[in-house]
Amino acid sequence: MSVLQRRLTWGSVSQGRRSNPTFAFSAKQLGTLHNPKNLAAFLQYGGIGGLAKGLHTSATKGIGCEPEDTAVVHPPGEGQARSGTHSTDASSPTLLEGEFRTPRRAAFLDNRLPTKKQPSFPHLVWGAYNDPVLFLLTAAAAVSLAIGLYQTFSLVHTVSNPPVEWVEGVAILVAVVIVVLAGLVNDWEKQRQFRKLNQKQLERDVRVVRLGSSRLMPSSEVLVGDIIHLEPGDVVPADGVLVDGHKVMCDESIATGESELVHKTPGDAALQALRGQRGQPEPELLPGRDVFMLSGTKVMEGVGTFLVTATGVNSTYGKILASLKEDDQPTPLQARLSVLAKYISWTGGVIATLLFLALFIRFLATLPHDSRLPAEKGKSFVDIVIISLTVLVIAVPEGLPLAVTLSLAYATTRMLKDHNLVRQLKSCEIMGNATNICSDKTGTLTQNKMTVVVGTVGKTLEFQDKSSDVTKADTKDGSFVGSNTESALLNFAKSYLDMAQVDLERSKQKIVQLIPFNSSRQCMAVVLQLPSSDMYRVFVKGAPEVLLSKCNSVITNPASGIASTELRPGDREHISSTIARYADQALRTISLAYRDFQHDPTADGAEGRLSATKPDFTLHFLLQDLVFLGLMGIRDPLRPGVADSVHTCQRAGVTVRMVTGDNLHTAKAIAKQCGIMSGDGSDVAMEGVAFRALDDSGMDRVVPSLKVIARSTPGDKRKLVIYLRAKGEIVAVTGDGTNDASAMSAADVSFSMGGVEGTEVAREASSIILLTDDFTCIVRAIMWGRAVNDSVKKFLQFQITITVTSVVLAFVSAISNSSEESVLTPVQLMWINLFQDTLAALALATDRPQKRVLDREPEARTAPLINIPMWKTISGQSLYQLTVTFVLYFAGPRIFPYGTEDEVQQVETLVFNAYVCMQIGNMYNCRQYDNTFNIFEGMFSNWLFMSITTIMIGVQILIVFVGGQAFAVVPLTGVQWAVSLVLGLLSLVVGALIRCLPDEPFQRLANGVIPTKWRSGAEQRVAPVDED
Repeated sequence: MSVLQRRLTWGSVSQGRRSNPTFAFSAKQLGTLHNPKNLAAFLQYGGIGGLAKGLHTSATKGIGCEPEDTAVVHPPGEGQARSGTHSTDASSPTLLEGEFRTPRRAAFLDNRLPTKKQPSFPHLVWGAYNDPVLFLLTAAAAVSLAIGLYQTFSLVHTVSNPPVEWVEGVAILVAVVIVVLAGLVNDWEKQRQFRKLNQKQLERDVRVVRLGSSRLMPSSEVLVGDIIHLEPGDVVPADGVLVDGHKVMCDESIATGESELVHKTPGDAALQALRGQRGQPEPELLPGRDVFMLSGTKVMEGVGTFLVTATGVNSTYGKILASLKEDDQPTPLQARLSVLAKYISWTGGVIATLLFLALFIRFLATLPHDSRLPAEKGKSFVDIVIISLTVLVIAVPEGLPLAVTLSLAYATTRMLKDHNLVRQLKSCEIMGNATNICSDKTGTLTQNKMTVVVGTVGKTLEFQDKSSDVTKADTKDGSFVGSNTESALLNFAKSYLDMAQVDLERSKQKIVQLIPFNSSRQCMAVVLQLPSSDMYRVFVKGAPEVLLSKCNSVITNPASGIASTELRPGDREHISSTIARYADQALRTISLAYRDFQHDPTADGAEGRLSATKPDFTLHFLLQDLVFLGLMGIRDPLRPGVADSVHTCQRAGVTVRMVTGDNLHTAKAIAKQCGIMSGDGSDVAMEGVAFRALDDSGMDRVVPSLKVIARSTPGDKRKLVIYLRAKGEIVAVTGDGTNDASAMSAADVSFSMGGVEGTEVAREASSIILLTDDFTCIVRAIMWGRAVNDSVKKFLQFQITITVTSVVLAFVSAISNSSEESVLTPVQLMWINLFQDTLAALALATDRPQKRVLDREPEARTAPLINIPMWKTISGQSLYQLTVTFVLYFAGPRIFPYGTEDEVQQVETLVFNAYVCMQIGNMYNCRQYDNTFNIFEGMFSNWLFMSITTIMIGVQILIVFVGGQAFAVVPLTGVQWAVSLVLGLLSLVVGALIRCLPDEPFQRLANGVIPTKWRSGAEQRVAPVDED
């Protein structure tokens, strides 16, 4: 051992004493196996047997069984007998909790992965306050407060001149605090919603062996010592060592950065090779003997089982997650709005600077003739700074990105209730404008509830399950765990062929090799060694047209044995016509074949053997001279509502295409049933081999009408996605298998199956997980995606309108006023800024989508953020509000026969109150951003909108009645309140009149006057996809 250790470069073994008396190994010692991979430690710990014994588990039956148990738990290449979802019997949970779970968790921790540390309350407060403009405003308010306090305590006051100079400074500081608190609440709610979504994403079920039986359980409940089943597409839930497996290949790029697949060797086989023929360690045999399974890596090929040795924060993936520092990337819409907000802010900054310069020059010009006290002069200068900064605060539309965030948070939460788990925020908004959906068939368009309803054995023996209701076909409840196709075959064998329990049947056979199903080869195979002989038998099942071409014999009479005869051309033609007949009935067709052969270690078909007793045959070798056994027709009914959903997508301008591995006839029959293909013959369906042969001109000719690709490979789906995106289409893709990941990564939005059929690799590559594998969920995702875009546009037109009017009002009135005071005081502007940036964002960003959003075409990538109806609303409402406010401000004392100082203050309060009422009225008006007249559509189902508008009205009433000196207001009379309310309601009338105006003149005006960047924000570009 010492010689071997000196020559190893994969790490060393900790020799410290074990810290836990229950187990032979500590978590620290087990950690030396994987970080880095350490075959010396594996050898020193005694291989699989030594680890199992030290962890008080069985390498075959898992926790709860003694290490010496020898019963075999086979890899899940086929459907597994289910003895329970999370437990085997009533006694096992208590047994595990009392005797196994608690000490294992204490010694090795559980498998809960570390999550991103949430920001603390002080951090959230600082994030909401961390704005240079707020810093300056706070400083100016503090100076104003200091001067006000000096005036309050140093000057002589009378009854008509009370000591309230300090109020304005305090009011501005309170307004800043309220703005920060509003941002804090929004940030906290956003963090809470996204934390819930992230926790949902981490939930996944794994197949675990405990107490000798296989069961599904959440990955967080995996313990050190568990035996885990692995299949293609699984993400390894914890660190461990491979116990048994067939051609297990893993993608470890997440841990090592290397993209090349890593072949895994079963632990006992590696241990035997390491010890060599002499039973002593042979270091030269180390290369290529990788027995270690790393958490977070992906199983790309093969099946097997592994023994868990590290979980949670002690695992490789747990340590990676703990070290990550995630940066929140903006969504495309947030990026575009940020650019637009930047241009608006620059304009507001210029206006605020001009206002400050104009007022400051006037202040300097009048300073020699100003007889006021120095404190009062200083207060005037501070007021100039405050009003200029307040204009800047108003002009900065920080509510735009906030509106997107709120809308996305609300939409993703609601989508989760619709069984859509959003993994990437940008996918939510992009999905709203998808133009193409490339969908799978099985489980997405169909129910994935399969039943064998018809079949043929041999050449002529045909059967049909006449008792089966093919429209309601279903598997036996909870009878098998695994592929639904294989479960249907097992249910058929159990019901009609007197098959015993699967575990019992398997225990009678010696499985020497298993080649799992792969969509590229469209078949799977299992090799058995026949009892008491050196003969082997391979069973193959897969696509009928693939296997039929590999068969040269067919069984003669199934009732009398497996005697076979030559498969003549007439027999092939008859079987092919049967395949087509089944497929035309929308049945999934599966063929079965076999071959007996003798193993020759020198044969060309045997390669990569660990020993002569465990051969490793190539699939090419096995698929030769097969004997045709039979053909099965499996019914998989359409999901309820799929036909309506496909029609809805087509009405919404979204083209639905089916890309499936099924037979062409089956695919066409299903496509016609659900409406993907029309009956007029204009739509095209072809097989993957024909699609792959198309050149560029052929693609241009065929793809516009291509609706079905049958017998496809993942490469076909990727080729179609790349072509469509190159043509400017926005493409969504569904996928459930490992090989679908390449096509999913090439799409704009990718949906993975979150039910029984989806693989973890596909889920990791997807942007949205369909928790029920249902196509109707995709339609709801389109609706919510469009709702996000609509909500942002609703808020955008409200934000720009109030920004334009408030900045113009403050600028013009301050310049024209001899006292350099704005029509709206800084505190009033801060209140307006609060509801324009926060309250309105909450109200307008949380509308639920209406069904009519699916009656319009998707928007192009380069469509402007602000369309023509929005520009009409912005310009029309701004003109109305400015006209009313300026008339009241400049002509109010003449319109109303007021002459006293109190009455003049009432006019000033009336201006402020009417302006706020017009904003509230315009918020209702902005619930539609197009020429739709019904602005109350869906309003009563949006309790947040109703609540916020009620709060805004209530707070405004309180401000007018009790705001007093802080808001520079006085109570209004009933007539003045009536005037304010009427002017606010007139905003709705003005909005209706604006919608009646034609769009064309505004289109020409917008094209000639408004910069493109202001209308569209950042240009969206299609990310290039590497076709290799």
